[in-house]
Amino acid sequence: MKVIVIGCTHAGTFAVKQILKEHPDAEVTVYERNDNISFLSCGIALYLDGKVKDPQGLFYSNPKELSDLGANVKMLHSVKSVDTDAKTIEVENLDSHDVFTDKYDKLVMTTGSRPVLPPIEGRDNKNVFFCKNWHDAQILFEKAKDHKRIAVVGAGYIGAELAEAFSNHGHETTLINSDSHVLSKYFDKKFTDKIEELYADHNVKLELGVRVQKFSGDDELTLSTGDHDIKADMAILCVGFQPNTELLTGKVDMMDNGAIITNEYMQSSNPDIFAAGDSAAVHFNPSETNEYIPLATNAVRQGILVGQNIEKPTTKYMGTQSSSGLQLYDYALVSTGMTVGMAERKGMKASSVVVEDNYRPEFMPTTEKVLMELVYDPSTRRILGGSLMSRYDISQSANTLSVLIQNKNTIDDLAMVDMLFQPNFDRPFHYLNILGQAAQAQEEK
Repeated sequence: MKVIVIGCTHAGTFAVKQILKEHPDAEVTVYERNDNISFLSCGIALYLDGKVKDPQGLFYSNPKELSDLGANVKMLHSVKSVDTDAKTIEVENLDSHDVFTDKYDKLVMTTGSRPVLPPIEGRDNKNVFFCKNWHDAQILFEKAKDHKRIAVVGAGYIGAELAEAFSNHGHETTLINSDSHVLSKYFDKKFTDKIEELYADHNVKLELGVRVQKFSGDDELTLSTGDHDIKADMAILCVGFQPNTELLTGKVDMMDNGAIITNEYMQSSNPDIFAAGDSAAVHFNPSETNEYIPLATNAVRQGILVGQNIEKPTTKYMGTQSSSGLQLYDYALVSTGMTVGMAERKGMKASSVVVEDNYRPEFMPTTEKVLMELVYDPSTRRILGGSLMSRYDISQSANTLSVLIQNKNTIDDLAMVDMLFQPNFDRPFHYLNILGQAAQAQEEK
């Protein structure tokens, strides 16, 4: 069996390892157009903030490891086209510029994503940068040393973390978002209000409900919004990602943005072509729809499934709740499933309850408040999503809620599910139990 893997970051790396683990006699060739693999882009802000001293730790594999496992790894090789009828690809060696063809039995598309390039005049200004890969991380690390005023455009996770990192190091930081709130894709207003207060407390200037229309200037960068200008020394665009799937346009089924739609065995509409990671759609369990959610967690799981299913359908994809989180200043912020806003945009019935309570008893020497929201369907009482915010590490609670969503549990299940009690850790009813009970009380009114 000849397997060709195009692209090798999260999904590609795990697909190669799993294929060779289960099929050691398979002939696996990897074509990667960059000079590195398996870079954790979610660590860029940690690197810029100085929390990660050695950036080499952000690589969790390397070409030699895959070669030692038996893969034929071709770095700096760009696949130019795919002939799905002949089952061949055309490849360019980026060093020699030689072009050749290769043949496959199974093709794995793990080509990842690229930053969205918004139609902003002057976006090619020398002081405008992206934040996606190792090359971007190196540039930002060097450029930030000499730039006092930094504007971050886009307040998703990457933009939010970059704004924190730069503010922690004394930069005059402006966070710009076209939406009226930060992190609104992940949190409802009770949370975004508190997050915005955090930024204000740390001297981050927020420009919300603002859309940049033009970049101009040489030494001083001007970001024009239509009704006012924002001055900076450099700007970083963090407005989202889009899949690198042009090689298969018109050849397999895709979402409107180009994400490849797969079945539960990671096969595209062409059963000999698999897709995983940022190049693929995911099955979003709360709404039971295909969505584009480019997360490393989705990528590694899908990559493993490609390896398990490459010869024949074997293991089904469980779908995702899109669980995610970040540490912002002294606070942990986590979410899973749907916000109320997301449910409403999809035309789904959704209610929510918000509770703030201590994570452990008040008689303990210290405790911390936990802000919680539970989103659920009021007719079925099924849990659709949840969010938490605290100085206490509540990250694993998002994983608990994720399992409940995946298993279609209700607010009644959450209210009474058995959880340990010990005063060092929690109360007789865990704070998640209390959240479920609050939802029950709300429905009884």
